[in-house]
Amino acid sequence: MFAELLTVENLGNLLMLCFLQAVLGFDNLLYISIESQRAPVAHQRSVRFWGIIIAVVLRVVLLFAMVNLIDALAEPFYVFDWEGVITGGVNFATVVFIFGGIFIIYTAVKEIAHMLTIDHLETDVQHKSGKSATQVVMLIVMMNLIFSFDSVLSAIAITDVFPVLALAILLSGAAMLLLADGVTAFLEKNRMYEVLGLFILLIVGVVLLGEAGQAAAHATHDKTMALHFFGYEVIPMSKTTFYFSVIVLFAVEILQSGYSRKLNAERHAHH
Repeated sequence: MFAELLTVENLGNLLMLCFLQAVLGFDNLLYISIESQRAPVAHQRSVRFWGIIIAVVLRVVLLFAMVNLIDALAEPFYVFDWEGVITGGVNFATVVFIFGGIFIIYTAVKEIAHMLTIDHLETDVQHKSGKSATQVVMLIVMMNLIFSFDSVLSAIAITDVFPVLALAILLSGAAMLLLADGVTAFLEKNRMYEVLGLFILLIVGVVLLGEAGQAAAHATHDKTMALHFFGYEVIPMSKTTFYFSVIVLFAVEILQSGYSRKLNAERHAHH
């Protein structure tokens, strides 16, 4: 059985899946790093560890369920037929993407608004410690599963060999465990990048809402199942566009930071 899995095709699929998990896991890791800072300082590292461990285990369970129930989950359970207002099908994936997108947008907007209203950094630290470690772990696990849904659907399209899929998920979980502390430490030392991270999460929320529009159509291979509002089809942002937007945001932030340092240096030189 084990020897049957060690084929060139399965190894190639495993490498492709690991790359896919790395690309799609960027926003997930960013959310974990930002959200873990809301827990009490003494528990933040353990929150990230247990949040990722529990989420990876549940992701494997989700994968097993989807491999066996993919046809049942794909079938739309409701079809809108209000011509000129809203048309298209709604399946399980549609609900997950809508819920996840709205929640991420709400979280990002709430945190950005908070950053605009704080008067002292001490106030901000107290705010970040306002949630219990258990609450933050639950949020990380829940959002990890929502992020996972898209990556699991993409992974199943590459191969349906469960051990290969599960191994790719376990390897991506190990990578997140290795990187989570470093990313969080970087955000804590460079607070301006946390704001940038929140804006990226805002875009992620919009991406998920766009995915919701095509979820039923992709699952059933029926273009008429795509959601339309007032005659306009809901089209998701491509991954290329998303990552290009992220690169542009980082480039603007780096250039702005360098320009600000140059201005401050000139002001000090004049004084």
